Amino acid sequence: MLKIGLTGGIGTGKSIVAEVFKLLGIPVYVSDKEAKRLMIESDEIRTKLMDRFGLDVYTENKTLNRKYLSDIIFNNPEALQDVNTIVHPVVRNDFQTWSEKQQSPYVIQESAILFDTGLYKNFDKIICVTADEKLRVKRVMSRDGVDANAVKERMKNQLDESLKIEKSDFVIYNNSDLILPQIMKIHESLLGVKLC
Repeated sequence: MLKIGLTGGIGTGKSIVAEVFKLLGIPVYVSDKEAKRLMIESDEIRTKLMDRFGLDVYTENKTLNRKYLSDIIFNNPEALQDVNTIVHPVVRNDFQTWSEKQQSPYVIQESAILFDTGLYKNFDKIICVTADEKLRVKRVMSRDGVDANAVKERMKNQLDESLKIEKSDFVIYNNSDLILPQIMKIHESLLGVKLC
């Protein structure tokens, strides 16, 4: 079974692309969602986060204190890197366990930070979703109710789009382009057959 990485910057439309692959019957592991789950369920993550950031990182009922943690890591790249170092290996192992249970020609792991973390090395192929910066900013402003400066600050923390495109095997352009034909072409390529 092939393991495919799906990546792209904020506002590019990764989630929509992932949903289309799901409709095609391809299992998709959404890293951000699963990381949030594991930050609550994993004893390993909980212990390491409390050791690094203090007991207040979790509430009394073992729920992650997101505001407390985000206040610490906001504008603190070292603290953010520490969180990533704690969480990502557990997510990687969880994806591996999950993928072994799937019955399909290939599986997809969706993650905005495949290249940032070196995770891309674990995949057979990489799909990058991209879009023009102005459109991405507009989408995130609409989705999250934030201003353009806030979106651009988030973008600064992500790897440059051109580097993601350069390192990817497939690129989906999500501007005014139709994404379904692009996705179907990639799907056919990954299956190794021409679909009608």
